Amino acid sequence: MSNSRFSTIAFFLGSSALSLIFLARSVLAEELPKLQNLDLFKLNGFLSQGYIKTNKNNFFGHSNDSGSLDFREIGLTASLRPSPKLQLSGQLLHRRAGEGSNGGIHIDFGFLDYNFANTPAAEIGIRLGRMKNPFGFYNDTRDVPFTRPSILLPQSIYFDRTRNLALASDGIQVYGESRADWGNITVQFGAAFPQVDGHDTEISVLRSLQHRGDLKTKLSYIGRILYEQADGKLRLAISGAQANVGYSPGYNDTLLNGSFRFSPLILSAQYNAERWSITSEYALRHLAWKDFGNHAAFQQSFTGESFYLQGVYRFYPNWEAVLRYDLLFTNRKDRSGKKFSASTGYLYPAHNYYAKDITVGLRWNITPAIMLSTEYHRINGTAWLSPLDNPDMSHTGKNWNLFAVQASYRF
Repeated sequence: MSNSRFSTIAFFLGSSALSLIFLARSVLAEELPKLQNLDLFKLNGFLSQGYIKTNKNNFFGHSNDSGSLDFREIGLTASLRPSPKLQLSGQLLHRRAGEGSNGGIHIDFGFLDYNFANTPAAEIGIRLGRMKNPFGFYNDTRDVPFTRPSILLPQSIYFDRTRNLALASDGIQVYGESRADWGNITVQFGAAFPQVDGHDTEISVLRSLQHRGDLKTKLSYIGRILYEQADGKLRLAISGAQANVGYSPGYNDTLLNGSFRFSPLILSAQYNAERWSITSEYALRHLAWKDFGNHAAFQQSFTGESFYLQGVYRFYPNWEAVLRYDLLFTNRKDRSGKKFSASTGYLYPAHNYYAKDITVGLRWNITPAIMLSTEYHRINGTAWLSPLDNPDMSHTGKNWNLFAVQASYRF
């Protein structure tokens, strides 16, 4: 079976799962309270509106002017359990976040989950459709504002500029969990086709939107092993992936049938006390371009490095503060970015290839359903800025500030 055919089947099954859920919602509207009581059907949603202001550069829209309101998230999530072993889950999402996510409604995820075995000691199952990629602590739930420790996740690992490629994929995933007094171990492994149909992915892989050809999805792999103490105090995880993307040249194209490979490895650790939490993640990100032809920019490979240390303090009921230091190097062997800059004839400044971010934030859970958050970033470097919001990356500001406010509601 061809890659494209398998991807189409997986997406169709995921779409069908979502369609069946909402069909059941309309057909069984009168019985919905009974179904919810029986935990057979669940319907949830969220919406948020954010405001971003920067003193230099643009993030999520034209934030360097009077600020940007182009940061909006609206989601509708549903799950249906027709039998104890089978569950259908899906989410529709509208997201506006500058030029990288310019609105519309799409299937964020939609999959069938079949549970082969579920006992107090262990669980084994399989999922098929469009699923969130299991890497790090936050990627699975990053769309829901209430699950994030801050308005913006650490950009060194959870890039918003390449969000579509990292967020979800169409394919198959197997999972298992072992439960014991000393803790729980969860293992997930998937073979799937990543989402490459977006300008954010195109400009990240091809460095430009001017090429005549198209990116094509290829079979990729991802996995995560997560350990959690029974009381939830200590969590440890290791995540790895190999995302494969191909290129199909167009008419009179200067590029050939090339391929791009992104292989991140992430180590995660978290400690939770009653009133505070400490979280840290470290990542190595290997990137390689191959067979694009006689172009220096497409004949290279290098390994990037990411790290953050984050503290959350719940200092008063319904109030919490966050402090984070976030570090990103495009190439761990060129942390200053000077070699990269020299290779472009100094067209792009060295600070385009690293970013150091200090974040201070405050969150107020007004009610269980309403949340108000604010945060300030002091940033040195522009490595995680999107070229879509900043078309002239050669004139970005090295030291800049970012202020964000977000109001969120869930049901």
